[in-house]
Order: sequence, then structure tokens, then C-alpha cells
Amino acid sequence: MHKVIEKASVLIEALPYIQKFRGETIVVKFGGSIMDDEEGVQAILNDIAFMAVVGLRPVIVHGGGKAISQKMKDRGLKPVFLHGLRVTDEATMEIVEQTLNTEINPHMVSILGRYGHKGRGIHGDDILRVVPKAGKDPQTGADVSWGYVGQVTEVDVEPILAFLAAGIVPFVTPLGRGADRHVYNINADEAASWIARALQARKLVFLSDVPGLLSDPKDPSTIISSVKASEIESLVARGVISGGMLPKIGGALDAVKAGVAKSHIIDSGLRHSLLLELFTEQGVGTEITQG
Repeated sequence: MHKVIEKASVLIEALPYIQKFRGETIVVKFGGSIMDDEEGVQAILNDIAFMAVVGLRPVIVHGGGKAISQKMKDRGLKPVFLHGLRVTDEATMEIVEQTLNTEINPHMVSILGRYGHKGRGIHGDDILRVVPKAGKDPQTGADVSWGYVGQVTEVDVEPILAFLAAGIVPFVTPLGRGADRHVYNINADEAASWIARALQARKLVFLSDVPGLLSDPKDPSTIISSVKASEIESLVARGVISGGMLPKIGGALDAVKAGVAKSHIIDSGLRHSLLLELFTEQGVGTEITQG
């Protein structure tokens, strides 16, 4: 009986958060090593189903980096990354588009359906407009090109809003279309941030391979539970934020500056981390707030 009462206590703790976020849009970026863990993917989509059933409006933006790299190797192509982004030529783009739009996306939608909630895929190239991404090499100052990698300039939110109004969870692939009508690969963190901003989402959540932002990247116990937007620049300068965390923090920062109330970085490998972060007092990851 004691265990049964404990379960009731958990539900009661979640109640004020359910009431607070009911009807609110929550954008969840789904990617990283968890994509190779079928049980982990199912657990997260079970959490997504719970969110939808209790009245939240989740929008999923997902990647598929390792699956894409494996398919490239199977075809004799070597994945090349430059400053953390996949260099994408015509052959690579074909694999990226096929893997995301026709394999991973419908698979995730079908899993959500097993938990009794409808999901629908949205090909990112139908709603995201991009220009070719360009930059400078930080060491040489030379111009850098990633090929068919896009920088988002515009989001058409109407298809997303139509699904949400019908009680359907949208699953968006991180692809965009340029003025040349070509499909471009997009960093999934960037895509999620732009979509959250365009929707004026209540929250943007990055499911990551780490527990959150760590003051010591080698020590998971040094998690920073809350960071203000005004503190980010200093943390980057000190090297606390670096490597693969930079695009997540950059996307989170852009989102809160554009009106998203909070962004979160949480561990996708921790079972029910999404629900723990949203519906408990303590939370489990790092939140980035305005201020």
C-alpha cells in the first residue's frame, strides 16, 4: 500500500505543472546516441505521448546523424565534418534526405502510435527556407563551405499549427529548401531553435548525450542547473561551453532572446528525463532562462 500511495504522491506533484503547461507548445529536439537505442527511443516517445494526453502540445524535431553516417559508409562514402557540421555534397544529400524523411521520421511516428497517440511527419524542406551556410575558418580566416548545408531564414508554421490544432504531434526533419529549390541539410539544434521561436513555444528542450551543462565536462556531478542568458558569453569565454554543446547553447540562447520562456538541456539516456524536467520541482538538466 505504501508504494501505491507513493505513486499517487508523484501524480500530485506533477499536477501544478500539468495545469501550468496545459495548452502550451513544447519543442523537443531529439537526436544523439539515443537514436541507436530502440528502447530509449520508445521510452522518450512514451513520455511524448504522456505530454500530449495531459494537454501539452509537443513538437518533435529529430536528427539521424549516425544512421546517415552508416549508410554513407555502406555506399563507400566517407563522412566528413567541418567545425561540427557534415559536409554535404549531392550524393550525401540524397542519403540524408532518404534516411530522415522516409525511414527515421515514419518509424518514430509509428512508435508514438503504439502508445495511443497520433503523430504525423513533416518534411522540413516543406516548411523551412534556407540560404547556403558559409563561414570563416577560425584559425586561417579562409572562407568555408559545407556544400548543401543550409542556414534557416524562415519557418512556415501553418502545417505545424494545423496538426497541433487537431491534437496530432508533428515530427519535423531538419531539412530546408533554398531559393535554388534544392534541399539542404540543417543542423537539428538550429532547426529546433528556429521552429520554437516561430511558434513562440513555452519551452525548447534539447535531448542530449550529457546530463546538461557541466562546469567540468569530465564530471557529471558538476551540472549547472540554471543559467541566465546574460551569463552565456562568460561561460563560452571560460571554456565551460565548447564543442558539441555550442550549437545547443547557441540555439537555446537565440530562442529565449526571441521570446521562448525557457530552454532545457537534459540527458536522453536517463529514463523519463523529459517528464522529470517538466513535471517535478527539482528537474534533472540545465535550464537557460531570460535575463
